[in-house]
Amino acid sequence: MSGYWPWWAGAAGLALITINYALTTDRSFGVSSAWDRVLHWRRERRMERMDEEFTDERALADALAAATAEHFGTRPAATTAPPAPYGTSQPLETNPESAVGEGTSVTSPGPAPLVTQAALLVSIFLGGLIAALTSGRFHLRFDMGPGFRNVVTANPTTMIVLLFVGGVLVGFGTRLAGGCSSGHGLNGCGRLRPVSLVATAVFFGTAVAVSFLLWKVI
Repeated sequence: MSGYWPWWAGAAGLALITINYALTTDRSFGVSSAWDRVLHWRRERRMERMDEEFTDERALADALAAATAEHFGTRPAATTAPPAPYGTSQPLETNPESAVGEGTSVTSPGPAPLVTQAALLVSIFLGGLIAALTSGRFHLRFDMGPGFRNVVTANPTTMIVLLFVGGVLVGFGTRLAGGCSSGHGLNGCGRLRPVSLVATAVFFGTAVAVSFLLWKVI
């Protein structure tokens, strides 16, 4: 394995990963959200423990009703309808338990378990490390290569400042857009979500404009 994969093999691999992730977890694949959750693992673990207390939808509905009654100082009371005149049809009684079960689900699928998000990030690192080692291209570097030096800057201090500011802007943009290129570009576009189509178009349009600005203008 001395060279890069052909483009079609990489595309097939990404498609298999995203399709398998969506089918097995019923969630969108994303790296930035996983990174954010792992960084705030204490908060996420607290949220997971709270979700575990309400795994039963009926128990959650009862808890919400009790909290509402306690907040507004009222208690739900059974209403009795007046008897209908003879010969008229009466509405069928509905069972509250069946209404909860047959209606829309009270809870929606939450984020993936925190341990799977951590495993995703570790797998990305290990996969890149294995690929670099097996191809013989692994070596530590403290610069961005000749392309960055020729186009942007060759000053190490300026390079660190630019990379830091760029990372902050990428993180801000990712949170503003509700996902990164992996979440919107792979899963979102694969599911034909309008917000993901727009976000991906903005991602790549901005990348093309900045690349043209760096190589042709600056």
